[in-house]
Amino acid sequence: MAILMFLLFGLVVGLLARAVLPGEQRMGLLMTMGLGVAGSFVGGLLTSLVTRHRITELNTAGLLASIVGAVALLFIAGALARRRAYV
Repeated sequence: MAILMFLLFGLVVGLLARAVLPGEQRMGLLMTMGLGVAGSFVGGLLTSLVTRHRITELNTAGLLASIVGAVALLFIAGALARRRAYV
């Protein structure tokens, strides 16, 4: 059950990251979910380094960091995709 909640949370974070970052992102729901899960991991890791909260705890700082991490990963993926298109 916890894995399903984590995947659902990743989907929501991925959708929020895609809504925040302007431009067209060509990815389906599974890629959006993967983006959100990876962003949550990156954001949770960085939050746990700064605060006393663990990565697995749900808190406001972790939620915001998850969205910021997903936006950063989406920006990096978009930059790499544009670079490959010109090569």
